[in-house]
Amino acid sequence: MSEVTLQITGMHCGHCVGAVSRALKAVPGVDAADVKVGSATVQFDPGKATADQLAAAVRDEGYEVVGAA
Repeated sequence: MSEVTLQITGMHCGHCVGAVSRALKAVPGVDAADVKVGSATVQFDPGKATADQLAAAVRDEGYEVVGAA
């Protein structure tokens, strides 16, 4: 398992947190996602998912990923 923390802009409330959490957990290979306003820490199988795919899932929900660590 790998872990990445995404810095996300545009999130302001619990609805935003829920939308991003659902989107990340829907990516194949994601084991867990701890989402808070402004960031998400995701544990994933690097053989099934990439940080770019995780960022794309966030963008598809209408938020912007501004950094990853």
